[in-house]
Amino acid sequence: MPSITLPDGSQRAFDHPVTVREIAESIGRKLAKDAVAGRVNGQLVDLSHPVTDDATVAIITVNDPDGLEVIRHSTAHLMAQAVKQLHPELQVTIGPTVDNGFYYDFGTEHTLTEEQLATIEQRMGELAEADQPVQREVWARDEARRFFQEQGEHYKVQIIDDLPAGETISLYRQGDFVDLCRGPHVPSTGKLKAFKLTKVAGAYWRGDQNNEMLQRLYGTAWPDRKQLKAYLKRLEEAEKRDHRRLGRTLDLFHVQEESPGMVFWHPPGWRLYLEVEGFIRRLMRDNGYHEVRTPLLVDRSLWERSGHWAMFAENMFVTESESRDYAVKPMNCPCHVEIFKQGLKSYRDLPLRLAEFGACHRNEPSGTLHGLMRVRGFVQDDAHIFCTEEQIQSEVRTFIDLVFQAYRHFGFDDIIVALSTRPDERVGDDAIWDKAEQALADALHEHGLDYQLQPGEGAFYGPKIEFSLRDCLERVWQLGTIQVDFSMPGRLGAQFVDEEGERRTPVMLHRAILGSLERFIGILIEHYGGALPTWLAPTQAVVLNITDRQSEYAQQIAATLRERGFRAHADLRNEKIGYKIREHTLQKVPYMLVLGDRELDTESVAVRLRDGTDLGSMSLEEFAVRMQDEISHPGRNTED
Repeated sequence: MPSITLPDGSQRAFDHPVTVREIAESIGRKLAKDAVAGRVNGQLVDLSHPVTDDATVAIITVNDPDGLEVIRHSTAHLMAQAVKQLHPELQVTIGPTVDNGFYYDFGTEHTLTEEQLATIEQRMGELAEADQPVQREVWARDEARRFFQEQGEHYKVQIIDDLPAGETISLYRQGDFVDLCRGPHVPSTGKLKAFKLTKVAGAYWRGDQNNEMLQRLYGTAWPDRKQLKAYLKRLEEAEKRDHRRLGRTLDLFHVQEESPGMVFWHPPGWRLYLEVEGFIRRLMRDNGYHEVRTPLLVDRSLWERSGHWAMFAENMFVTESESRDYAVKPMNCPCHVEIFKQGLKSYRDLPLRLAEFGACHRNEPSGTLHGLMRVRGFVQDDAHIFCTEEQIQSEVRTFIDLVFQAYRHFGFDDIIVALSTRPDERVGDDAIWDKAEQALADALHEHGLDYQLQPGEGAFYGPKIEFSLRDCLERVWQLGTIQVDFSMPGRLGAQFVDEEGERRTPVMLHRAILGSLERFIGILIEHYGGALPTWLAPTQAVVLNITDRQSEYAQQIAATLRERGFRAHADLRNEKIGYKIREHTLQKVPYMLVLGDRELDTESVAVRLRDGTDLGSMSLEEFAVRMQDEISHPGRNTED
């Protein structure tokens, strides 16, 4: 009979087979009430899962991350049940969880609208209130296929046909709704207490634009109404901070149909871009990097030798000239290897750090494009370090310091680190991958960093450390990365001469701090709601005259500020001062210098912040010192 080992190391013996639910009940009534699933020997299972042998068991509650995933996936099924009751002609396809919620795709000629979401949500509430049991059933493949064929659920039939031979076919039943799913799910619909449908969108079957278009319904689900309300409030705030809307309001950039996924930078936006790029350039220069520039178009043969063609050809833009195929580069790494190969290198030349603000292009599906966050044309703060195996850990440790320094410079302190290991599709043998993964893990341990392990999430040529930051709305953005590559230098013939005079292949470290500059600027805009720190603001100060008598003085003040390196200009329009203050407040200008007769007579400036704070009058020198001090402490906003 089973002996159960719990997460705290304690054990419970049973004289008969038990379910996960019964184990939870034996521990305590509250735990059993909050339980939604279990983990048996590391596998996530339903509460009804039987345990017949000795096992390690953890009870998953609504407050666990895994429990939240179960709630959201179960709510996706609840939504599908409601939709099928209201629109029986729709076919259900797949309904996975996503960040903060879930979606379900439906095949139909009928168009679901945003207005119908309230009706669907109401029906979901009724089904949850009914507290219908959710039961897992295992069917024979032919039986399941025949069932869905008779139901007219042709997408489910396709999914069954594509499952590997011998795989268990499990279905979940709740009331009149039966769905194909691996699970696990909550034990009954009454566990689903806090959900909201958020939007309707289009999606291609299996993400292939050559397939038919489906309708996708998005929603969110939480353990209780309080957490749901807090999330919806964050969504509302995110809408206000949407970088696409602020990009128009602040005249930063735009995108248009004639060049999908490509950014048109306006003068203020380009000033912001150059500030971001300039900071990273100075950081690289001060840490031993050599900046390079490589071609935009490269012959297909290089991408074939590097391995990128086999992995990414469908995402490359290609062209032809004089019977030769060229690809617009989607990344910079093969070109940097070609620079390394120019002239035989010695071990004394290593590590060699090559950096490039490389313009890259990837043929992303049009439906995935999203302002600056997902584009086809972008620039990476890319660099590659050519080193020996013995130098890997020191280079990784140094890079980690650079990452933390850069993020804090931009005002981000909550940084998350993850180690991503070998994917199924990869180049190089397991011995190489073992060595690469161990080198990164050792560097993290030596740096004293806690990190998440992400099995299978590495690049096709090597494992990587990923750096993510959390913004003011608790959203996590993956940005920086450093990847160990034992394969590409050898594939492309890179060599150096070691201490013994022997030729060896260098190790290549792929690294980026911000990743795509476009995406990072989008994150910055949303994090600060457009009210960027003074050092980043396209316009740092605007000088406003009250009457024409102060016009010349205003021009002098603006000119003096520009001479001292500040981004400032004078607004001399014949408008009321209140109108001008309001307009520049909406433009998020950090400082407004208001000039009246008193300021003219005393050669001073009246300083006002964009949040409405009046700092009173001060000399121009006092103001310049204040602003310079603020700029020298980046990451701190004007209002701080």
